[in-house]
Order: sequence, then C-alpha cells, then structure tokens
Amino acid sequence: MSTVPETDPETEVENTPSDAPATQAAVEAAREASTRAGGAGVPQPRPDSPAAPVPPGPVTMAKALNAALADAMTAEAGVVVFGEDVGTLGGVFRITDGLTDRFGTGRCFDTPLAESGIAGMSVGMAINGMRPVIEMQFDAFAYPAFEQVASHIAKMRNRTRGALPLPIVIRIPYAGGIGGVEHHCDSSEAYYAHTPGLKVVTPATVTDAYLLLRAAIDSDDPVVFLEPKKLYFAKDRVDLDALREQYESGHGAGTSARAALESGGAAVARAGADATLIAYGPSLPTAMAAAAAAAEEGRSLEVVDVRTIVPFDDATVTESVRRTGRALVISEESGYASVASEIAARVQERCFHSLAGPVLRVTGFDIPYPAPKLEHHYLPSVDRILDAVDDLQWED
Repeated sequence: MSTVPETDPETEVENTPSDAPATQAAVEAAREASTRAGGAGVPQPRPDSPAAPVPPGPVTMAKALNAALADAMTAEAGVVVFGEDVGTLGGVFRITDGLTDRFGTGRCFDTPLAESGIAGMSVGMAINGMRPVIEMQFDAFAYPAFEQVASHIAKMRNRTRGALPLPIVIRIPYAGGIGGVEHHCDSSEAYYAHTPGLKVVTPATVTDAYLLLRAAIDSDDPVVFLEPKKLYFAKDRVDLDALREQYESGHGAGTSARAALESGGAAVARAGADATLIAYGPSLPTAMAAAAAAAEEGRSLEVVDVRTIVPFDDATVTESVRRTGRALVISEESGYASVASEIAARVQERCFHSLAGPVLRVTGFDIPYPAPKLEHHYLPSVDRILDAVDDLQWED
C-alpha cells in the first residue's frame, strides 16, 4: 500500500504512492488508454481545484467525480470523505484534489493503511447520522475490508428491521486498461453484486460519473461505486453547473439519476436493429467502438449501458433484446460466475421466445489478472466482440 509522497509545487510533477514506481506508469497509461477507449481530446494532468468555476467544455471523468464530491459536501454537512492519501495528496488519481483545503481536515482526511478499519469506521459514522464516502485506493486493496462490507455494511439495515439505514458510499477505482501491477487492477464487481444489501454502480460517461455519484451519496443504502480507472481522464463536453442545477432541483437528469439508484438505470447508448451489446463501466467504450466497426460492415448493433449493476434494469435491457433478437454481454471480469453470466441468464429467461440465437458473452479469461504486458490479451477487444457477433447464428 501507499504512503503520502512529497509534493513538488515548483514543477507540478504529479505524485504517486511511494511503494510503486509502476503506479506512476499505470496512471500515465490510464490517460492514454482513456483516449484510446473513446475519450476525446488530450487528457489533463489533474482536475482543477473544485473551488474554481467550471465553464462548459471538455471535462474529464476525474473532474466530474471531484465536482460531485465537492457539491455533495456543500449540500450536506454530514458528508465526509476519507481513505488512504485522499487528503493531502488528493488521491492517487486526484479525485479528492482540493477537498481538504476547501472543507477542512474534519471533512476530508487521510486514514491509516487499514481498509478494514476504514470500512468499520464508516459503519459507526453512518449509524450516528453522517454520510461517509470512503475510498479504497485500488480495487484489489479493498479485499481486506470485505468482511466489514459483507457482514455489517450490507446487512445492518436488514438486521435492524430497517431502523438503521447505512448511507455509505464505497468508492473503488477498478478494472484494467492502465497496465497496473499486481493488486492494482482487478474486476471485482461480482463479489459485491452477489452480496444482498449493497447497491453496485459503475459509470461509463462523464455525465453519469457526476450524477450517479451524487445519487449514491444521497441514497440511504450502502453503494459500492466502481470507477473505471482507464476512463478517469476521458473527456466530454459537459456543463457541470447545469448538471448541478438539474440534480439539486430534482428535474431532468437529476430525477433520472435518483431513480436509477432505486430501480435500475440502464440506458441505450447507441440505437441499432440487428443485435444488442450489453456493457457497463470500462467495457462500454469498447462496445461502442465495436458497434461503429460493425456498422461499416453493414450490421446495426444497439448498445445498452447497464450503469447500475444492482439494482438491475431488466426492463430496458429486455426491451432492447426483444427488438433485436440477439444479445452479447461484454465485461472485463472473469467469465465464470460473473455479472455477465447473471445478465445472460436474465436475458435468456425473459427473452427466450424473441431470441434468434443464444446469448453470448465476451469477458476476461478465468485466470488471475495478468501482468501489465499481457493485459491487452485478457481484456475484451473490438475484434473479440465482432467475432462473437459473427457467432450469433445469422442466417445467410
């Protein structure tokens, strides 16, 4: 795990945890990968201070998440942010940059390197009326906290017959695409999705990053908020001030984001007629790229962004598959007993009489997450997706 590195304000060199020079390479790779994965423009080194006005224009997912945290902390005094290196450093990926300066060390602070302690402390704070937002520095770093998550955070409301809601958000930078070393890249969504009592959310766009994080913080149930590392520096033209107004006024996108946390929030990211690609988080840009490539070959593929793994939006997904008659589920996790497996089963059960072929999956392989130089073989690619589309039993 990491310790807080020294800062060099003269050269504005981006700092990373001292335990891993490879983490610096991982962060740089994340920026490059975000552009390859669909982010427009040149990634910026770090989000601006949340206190600075944000004019409409290209905004990174990192900046949107930073703004969502700042706006939530402004709107509700009980919102506190803590974790390893989130204060002075502003987080490995700078998601919490500037929050300590703006809100003080009582509201955004560093913790010891003890994930179980971080999670356990959040339980006590939530029981006493606060809304803790905790960060697990990397996906595989969160495993020491899993006992607290599964035994207490997920079960407290049920254990107390609803008397004790736990409004906790567990932020986890997750999945691959950055060339991270062991324990710095993993796709752990199935562990959380399989744990009743947790909501599991993963944004794939800048807009969703802001809105879904705001909604997660406002939820009275614990939310595991999975942030695709390779998309942190992907950009989109977003007016954060307008998003803030929509969310806080409860109109438009703000209403949709709150509803997504209550009953599921899948969205059609690209319309199509011949088959449905179902993806979420880090896999969505790859699915979009595959659909664009398929269009050049004369096939019209619809892309559905799941957005909320739990609760799952069966209605949007099945409506799409019933129209197209074919479905392919895409995710970076290992395929066996995966979220992709669950989605495929749900689609098969609900759309059986509309299907022209079996529901297929394109996922990571059933192996431990590979070394950085091999991860491109492991991750779903446009070619792997198009090969699977060819296998959807098309008639000549």
